[in-house]
Amino acid sequence: MTKSIDFYFDFISPYSFLAYKRIKEINKKEKLKINYKPILLGGLHKLGGIIAPAFNLRKMKNMKNDCELVALKYKIDFKWNTKFPINTLYLMRGYLVIDENLKEKFFDVCFDAYWKENTDISDEKNFDKILDLVKIDKKKFFEDIQDIKIKNKLKDLTNAAFEKDIFGAPTFIVNDKIFWGQDRLDYAIDEYNS
Repeated sequence: MTKSIDFYFDFISPYSFLAYKRIKEINKKEKLKINYKPILLGGLHKLGGIIAPAFNLRKMKNMKNDCELVALKYKIDFKWNTKFPINTLYLMRGYLVIDENLKEKFFDVCFDAYWKENTDISDEKNFDKILDLVKIDKKKFFEDIQDIKIKNKLKDLTNAAFEKDIFGAPTFIVNDKIFWGQDRLDYAIDEYNS
């Protein structure tokens, strides 16, 4: 069996953005096999009875500062979004419905718009621009994300993450070992290479 890293993410998570950017940089030298696992972070927090840092002013202030330090250390272009947090339900369902060959571009455009360009991607006009940039048919996209199978798939992925004791994003799983947080990516890679 080929080793891989399961990467649980939500576009709302600045730490998922930072981890994704680091993975892209690492992949220039070493090709990691990554299985991207979309989850709804709000749903995961609800299942675990967790109050997200976004709803605790002290944690939020620290999280913003922490993300800026990490971005500076790894030379990642990052800007805290003034519209944080937003509802990413359509984005996360969207990741499930778009063609495989568009997923990386969707990742790049969504993450960059939100965590690099300070764009309110919950605004319909801005979201339409994202779909245009990725060359996604808007009508089909919005029909597909309303499909009960897609709704259930995102719920099932979130529930499955909870059942694995995942409580935040990003989380990496390698060899059935959990590594939580962007600052544990190196440990996940060490396990992947062991």
